Amino acid sequence: MSLKRSKVGASRIDSSVENEVQAALTWLKRHSTKRTLEGMARYGLPSENALGVSVSDLHLLAKKLGRNHLLAVALWKTGCYEARMLACFVDEPERVTTAQMDRWCRDFDNWGICDTACFHLFDRTSFAWDKARQWSSSPSEFIKRAGFALMASLVAHDKSARDPQFLALLPLIEEGARDERNFVKKAVNWALRTIGKHSLNLNKAAVTTAKRLAASKEASPRWVGKDALRELASPKVRARLTR
Repeated sequence: MSLKRSKVGASRIDSSVENEVQAALTWLKRHSTKRTLEGMARYGLPSENALGVSVSDLHLLAKKLGRNHLLAVALWKTGCYEARMLACFVDEPERVTTAQMDRWCRDFDNWGICDTACFHLFDRTSFAWDKARQWSSSPSEFIKRAGFALMASLVAHDKSARDPQFLALLPLIEEGARDERNFVKKAVNWALRTIGKHSLNLNKAAVTTAKRLAASKEASPRWVGKDALRELASPKVRARLTR
């Protein structure tokens, strides 16, 4: 396997950071297994430019490395799947720019790296809400998925957000549900279900949206609506929200 590197990009990396990158790649290769790589393929994750390192091992290495923005940028440039996953875990949210978010997002080519970047990094930036709205209308499959994955991630991690902010996302979710591409509609469904489990008020609004989608004549929104309803209208979810 060859890990593609940009000569121009590499020349800009501080030598100490470059050494850390090489040390990280060595560690990743040492902890890779054929079994993990084959398992990734079964879940639609890439085998090209991937090593086969478990997520638990990635978290272990990230903890050892600590937060480091320059290292994250350099790791991303390697093109290695696990190095990019690691970059999402070690980057510093406060140093991430909108340009970086757009640049990384354009590199997304699978659901794993897309969701990891959104759930572990992008949703902690001050640009998360704007990017969620912006990306949700992208023609690109994985950029569009990132928009809805970011919405779901914000529900989990933005503790300062209020219900009206999430209510404003429902029209975008309803529009996004019309996209028939598998990785998009699954993220739309994820966002709708996550918002609908956040509070009683949001549950009521999300259930109304889901019912409208479930009644659609189009297959994609009908699937999103029916699948979301099974969870959002369940006694278990209602009981938890009431408590």
